[in-house]
Amino acid sequence: MKRIEPYKKIEEALEALDNGGRFYNILTKADDGIISPAELGKVAGLFGDKQEMILFLDLATSELNDDARSQLITTLSSNLQSLYYKYTAKELLPSQVNDQVTLSSNIIIKGIPKKLSSQSNFNGFIMIPIVTGGITTFSMIPIIDTYDVYEIAQEESSETVIIAHAKGSHKLPEKCIKVAGVIKELKSKKNKKTISKRYLEAVYYIDA
Repeated sequence: MKRIEPYKKIEEALEALDNGGRFYNILTKADDGIISPAELGKVAGLFGDKQEMILFLDLATSELNDDARSQLITTLSSNLQSLYYKYTAKELLPSQVNDQVTLSSNIIIKGIPKKLSSQSNFNGFIMIPIVTGGITTFSMIPIIDTYDVYEIAQEESSETVIIAHAKGSHKLPEKCIKVAGVIKELKSKKNKKTISKRYLEAVYYIDA
């Protein structure tokens, strides 16, 4: 999980994003009025993950007003605009997650995270692909074995969403933040039944 600083003004965003890309991106030019995937990837610190690039863009521009965001979108190259409209994140409350999003979609959640420990009653499992001899099978492992796991609470409500990010990343502050990530499936067992619910695989956050 990476904390990012959102752009406060459209000029700041355009200056950062219209950067010419990395040295080997010979077909992109800085300050030409067109933002390419290579330029966005450079700022986001990504090389090929298009969905995470759009996640970064959504969160980094979340404090711009609607007019400024619309102006910025017009400067995206045609293929980057296509990616934007395909992957753009919904900003939701924890109470809206299970009803209003599909698996593998980008979302942004605002709330207060609380870390869950392995000693808690939390027993969620995730499916991990295992490839053997060209055959892919799936194994269920405790999510706490792979991720640091939090609940993020909706202010003045008991509604929560499970969020997870790779172990070893910085701990999330216990204050109101916005977290951006990808919705995935979590399974748990209750009374010998397997129950499916959703969790947010978190990638970026900003102070709210």
